[in-house]
Amino acid sequence: MFQQLLRFVVIGGGCALIDFGTYSLLLGLAGFPVWLSKSISFILGTTTSYLINRKYTFSGASTGNSKAKAGAFAIVYTVTFFVNMGSNQLLVVLFDAQQAWQFTLFWVIAQGFGTLINFVMLKWVVFRD
Repeated sequence: MFQQLLRFVVIGGGCALIDFGTYSLLLGLAGFPVWLSKSISFILGTTTSYLINRKYTFSGASTGNSKAKAGAFAIVYTVTFFVNMGSNQLLVVLFDAQQAWQFTLFWVIAQGFGTLINFVMLKWVVFRD
């Protein structure tokens, strides 16, 4: 399980860079609202994470009903999306975020919640390792 968690964290780190880079570009340079920037960045990072983790992290990904796994994946990531988006937006509003460091910190906190949910649900629900 340690090797699996390590792969998940390394892959997640790379995908988090995709997520955060997209979030920063859309929020800071393009001037998109927080909710839209976070939505687009989450979808890009999550999709990349799923595709890579499916191949390299979870051995259960190659067994069983692939349609059922895809459905379970959709449910897990829908829940994760709302937890991630909701916690990020809640922190931005509660603390009246104005500074770049605040947006970064709140992104990190929301990402942490999402990562925890993803690993547990992918391991024991979607891919059933």
